[in-house]
Amino acid sequence: MSDRLNPPQSAACKHLGTPLLVLAGAGSGKTRVITQKIAWLIQKRAVSPTHIVAVTFTNKAAREMKKRVGALLQDKNETHGLTVSTFHSLGLKLLRAEAQHVGLREGFSLMDPRDGVSLVCDLMRGDLSADTTVYEKVHGQISAWKNAGVQASQLKMAGTGPIMNAAIAIYPKYESYLSSCNTVDLDDLILMPSALLQANEAVRKRWQATYRYVLVDEYQDTNGAQYDFVRALAGDGAGLTVVGDDDQSIYGWRGALPENIAQLQVDYPNLEVVKLEQNYRSAGRILKIANALIANNQRPYEKNLWSELGYGDAIKVMSAQNEHHEAQRVVSAILGLQLDHNARFKDFAILYRSNHQARVFEKALREMRIPYYISGGLSFFDRSEIRDMLAYLRLLTNPDDDRAFLRVVNTPRRGIGPTSIEKLAQFATARGASMFEAAFDPELKTELKNKAHQTLVGFCQQLVQWGSDAEKGDPIGVFESLIEAVGYERFLQDAGDLEQAQRRWNNVRELLDWMCSMQKDGAESLSLSDMVAKLMLRDILDKQEEDSEFDQLSMMTLHAAKGLEFNHVFLVGVEEDILPHRVSVDEGSVQEERRLLYVGITRAMRSLCLSYAMKRQRFGETVECMPSRFLQELPQEELDWDDANKPDAQAQQNTGRMQIANLRNILGD
Repeated sequence: MSDRLNPPQSAACKHLGTPLLVLAGAGSGKTRVITQKIAWLIQKRAVSPTHIVAVTFTNKAAREMKKRVGALLQDKNETHGLTVSTFHSLGLKLLRAEAQHVGLREGFSLMDPRDGVSLVCDLMRGDLSADTTVYEKVHGQISAWKNAGVQASQLKMAGTGPIMNAAIAIYPKYESYLSSCNTVDLDDLILMPSALLQANEAVRKRWQATYRYVLVDEYQDTNGAQYDFVRALAGDGAGLTVVGDDDQSIYGWRGALPENIAQLQVDYPNLEVVKLEQNYRSAGRILKIANALIANNQRPYEKNLWSELGYGDAIKVMSAQNEHHEAQRVVSAILGLQLDHNARFKDFAILYRSNHQARVFEKALREMRIPYYISGGLSFFDRSEIRDMLAYLRLLTNPDDDRAFLRVVNTPRRGIGPTSIEKLAQFATARGASMFEAAFDPELKTELKNKAHQTLVGFCQQLVQWGSDAEKGDPIGVFESLIEAVGYERFLQDAGDLEQAQRRWNNVRELLDWMCSMQKDGAESLSLSDMVAKLMLRDILDKQEEDSEFDQLSMMTLHAAKGLEFNHVFLVGVEEDILPHRVSVDEGSVQEERRLLYVGITRAMRSLCLSYAMKRQRFGETVECMPSRFLQELPQEELDWDDANKPDAQAQQNTGRMQIANLRNILGD
């Protein structure tokens, strides 16, 4: 192990007995530290894998960590029982084991955020066909409270505006509804286990005895509830290792608290701190400007990244007359680098603060026939046919899931119209029952037309039978029978052209294949409720984590770029009101904007170009723009500024060269 780790990395791997903070700078090999430490604990310290849990934030990161640990531990028996998961997957595992302690029944459902917004709309007696902003903000406030570890029963505050007042009123009703439907939302997967571990000593000791070694990645991204969850699970911290970088904390808008890193020293006075400052990604000049930029922030720990990869070329700062000129100049510069170095397009990235900035770059890239990929496309799980299937699956394991019930009670159409559904909802609400439960109430006959009532009861009876069959035998086979019985393939064919229907039906088949592979890959047979929970988590957490295998340039926001690296990075729109963003300036969160730029700079391996425009179109008007204050915080001797007013001979030359190359491709020369 020592020949693969530098001294600080090795020290972090071998540290035991007291809490450890690994302060890992960008590109410093933090994932290697965690995976090597797991291997060292198992192989050198004879720790059973069942006593180790490694936690990160995304399914992609968890998969990568598992893969690396598996490569280090050739014997599969050495990884048997090892837990490597996201925070939410770990929370789900704990809730499934301890459901009775938190008022949940077996087979509880997981509600996704979109259904959460819809629920808020219903509770506010609103209409989602209208502007959903209000409902999203109220739901966001409830989520923020949960992320901070505040339950509805603990909420004691006065409102400071219509959104806050609505959230205060809705939060208890929102929780009551979830409880009545035996459902939790995404935030509950952290809040409920955290509260349980803190309140129940017997449960806490049992899980602490199970997980004696707790390793946490990306610790700077934890929110209040996650901090409490880790602290309760880690106990006195003797087996706690957290790896993070407060300089890369860029998720304050969703509750992340970079101060959690400083709080560790308060809660664990015997905390050991190891700094990883050697960067294995970027040229020295890129690191120099990154260090200079982030030094303007207030930080509990100082770091100074350095590299042995050479000093590198000067950092380009490119000005443009407007956003269209900026796009043309950036694309021209990309062509120049690509042609001069015979580089692949996948070596390049265009990074921006907000998604709306991508449009003009797309146009310029298309004009020059440069293949590109934009992070943030339609997820597999966003497709309506997949959402229908997930709703049916949720109902098989939890018929009281009203949100799932509403989605499929008349999909495919079976003669239960909107009026009947509204009457059923009112009837169920008046009796404090789920819609499924209310459907069997004899008094419902007086509320619905006879045909609609018979159809509704027949559908619910069929659900009961399918659910029972799934518990007894082959759950995937039962689900396939359900799809066939409801006539879903015919429904797709009737809803659109045959080619589109076939694509949508193939998506349904892909979901079934996915479920079959989940069964085969598991160490033990998964119940239907386990499969549904895994699929729902995949839906919520695993969107847009696919890696492109094609040779295409990447375009993405700075937030989406975290954790990635590219040979050549073009960071665009480095202007006041964009980076730092105007809202962030108004709210006093410029330090997070500076960290965001720091993350963007440290994605670059070989070359970096920063660009800005002197004028932009905003809301139909041309406005004057100012270069970002951050550009003045960089060491000026390392920057190569240009002038947008000078004739751009290089751009013309690059465009001509690319046109010739395109022509040769067309002619087959």
